[in-house]
Amino acid sequence: MITSLLIANRGEIACRVIRTAQKLGIRTVAVYSDADAQALHVRMADEAVHIGPSPARESYLVGERIIAAAKESGAVAIHPGYGFLSENADFAQAVLDAGLVWVGPKPASIRAMGLKDAAKKLMAEAGVPVTPGYMGDDQAPERLKAEADAIGYPVLIKAVAGGGGKGMRKVDAPAEFADALDSCRREAASSFGNDVVLLEKWIESPRHIEVQVFGDSHGNAVHLFERDCSLQRRHQKVIEEAPAPGMDAATREAVCGAAVRAAQAVNYEGAGTIEFIADGSEGLRADRIWFMEMNTRLQVEHPVTEEITGQDLVEWQLRVASGEPLPKRQDELSISGHAIEARLYAEDPSTGFLPSTGRLDHFDLGEEGRIETGVEEGDAISPFYDPMIAKLVAHGDDREEAIDALASMLDGVEVWPVRTNAGFLCNCLLDEAFEDAELDTGFIARRLDTLVPDNEPDDALWRAAAVVALAAEDQPTLAGFRLNAPSAPSAVLSFGADRRRILLDDAEEYAPASGFADDERVVLFEGGQVYAFDRRARGSHAGGVGSGSLLAPMPGKVTSVDVAAGERVEKGQRLLTLEAMKMEHALLAPFDGVVAELNVEAGAQVQVEAVLARVEAE
Repeated sequence: MITSLLIANRGEIACRVIRTAQKLGIRTVAVYSDADAQALHVRMADEAVHIGPSPARESYLVGERIIAAAKESGAVAIHPGYGFLSENADFAQAVLDAGLVWVGPKPASIRAMGLKDAAKKLMAEAGVPVTPGYMGDDQAPERLKAEADAIGYPVLIKAVAGGGGKGMRKVDAPAEFADALDSCRREAASSFGNDVVLLEKWIESPRHIEVQVFGDSHGNAVHLFERDCSLQRRHQKVIEEAPAPGMDAATREAVCGAAVRAAQAVNYEGAGTIEFIADGSEGLRADRIWFMEMNTRLQVEHPVTEEITGQDLVEWQLRVASGEPLPKRQDELSISGHAIEARLYAEDPSTGFLPSTGRLDHFDLGEEGRIETGVEEGDAISPFYDPMIAKLVAHGDDREEAIDALASMLDGVEVWPVRTNAGFLCNCLLDEAFEDAELDTGFIARRLDTLVPDNEPDDALWRAAAVVALAAEDQPTLAGFRLNAPSAPSAVLSFGADRRRILLDDAEEYAPASGFADDERVVLFEGGQVYAFDRRARGSHAGGVGSGSLLAPMPGKVTSVDVAAGERVEKGQRLLTLEAMKMEHALLAPFDGVVAELNVEAGAQVQVEAVLARVEAE
């Protein structure tokens, strides 16, 4: 067994690997950038080594520094986690060449399956059905446009080196193709250093089904059943579950068997995921499920597989990398119950899901279920990395029980002042169509207006805020709080531009609310949402959509400017694009008007809350 392990990653996956390694008695070594000097994974590890500045391209993506850190610390093996260098065949080879153990598949397997176009060709040659599309070497925009026209719209542009929803664009009409291609290539080049793309036919009722596979150096290969990852936003997985709803035994055997054969075709070792796209218009059928790609690493959503199989996949990885055979044979693996995972992101659904950064002054995810996180109260969400705060995982005897358990976990999320998508996730779970398993990858886009929570408090929340405000002044806690003063007490509060004096009837008993108060505000948590009431004489709110000013939501780089000063614009029209937290974010006109100010040009680096542009209503 490996005796000492360096984890070449950060955040929740680094913490996840450290826990299992320490359970097995393996000494752990963390690496960290300037931004992560006090991070949880650094505090958890037995040793930590600094590897560079905050930007990932100067630290976590510099393989030479990571290998040097392993040698400096005496680690004998490197676990890459997911993202960063986890699917970089050159880095894997460099680790092996340095005399270290690589906790992952052989470099040849990563190369064979790492590029989507090459992997699809390999699978087609092996007789695995693949989706219609174009995977040619000719990357001229004119050729790509002609191929897209031939495939028929809508079509999907996908970076061959992509992953995590990055470097992907759906194109609905020929006129949109050029802009989508440019945007896709910029994002792919920035995220992966490779702007080569492929084209796929967009399937109108697609479900994203993936199979967890595992191989060892003794020629064994098994699957640990399937996951359904159909709930996505901008091609980024939001909620994942296992097993896939509606998957019958015969279809499961066919799809999982094909996944194992795909792994065997590249002599696969370690953890991998074979991703399929299914046409769900007639339910899940083996003849309507096609190979899409292989991820040659552990997946973000691996906990749901662990929950239904009772296996620790990180432990499997470490044992296989140590030369041991797989811990279980195929006939020893079975499904128990149902598991669902939700990705809790530092983002604000009410502002178009713009990422939210800053210090976690209040951070409580409750005690229910399984929580995978890389932060604690007092830590900061950095603009340099992915905005995922945590993964919340629930297991039940059946799907309905798992949904109820996860919804209860999300209902109890308390995070401030960083905003999260907890309320949005809760709405997804409780949507009637989701409960009925009417799933496809367009589920969220079609229902977005109803899934994004209303951030306006109702009258009950106004009263609850008043109770909290008065209790903060008069009593140490809210337990058993009852207002019995001779005259009805009151509190003056503001929410945005709405200012009210709340009178509380002394004859009515008020239940304690989940929240807190300080000198400036009352913060309440309900249904995964946060409501911040201002206790000052006037409510304050930063300039933004209401004022016509477009503020940078975080530090980033302006990748394109689509308008000029003085130009007339329509509500929702894209004005410019900002690249931050590994994603491109379009900033849109808040209403019809004229661009009165334009303060940046393409290529500019901007700081958080910088006024990038201002629109004046006509």
